[in-house]
Amino acid sequence: MARPIAETPVLTGKDAVRFEKLRLEVEGMSKEQRAENSRKLNEAVEKAKKYITICL
Repeated sequence: MARPIAETPVLTGKDAVRFEKLRLEVEGMSKEQRAENSRKLNEAVEKAKKYITICL
């Protein structure tokens, strides 16, 4: 039987301020910045794949 999913906690104080700041930074990114971030992420994933073995 599946376990119930816990409610997402409400952010308060410094955590809420930091979250809002990061949210606004992401929303303000240009398409070029998003593409560059995606390229960097894909490079990091490919690099990590060299060190990770997944056995199913």
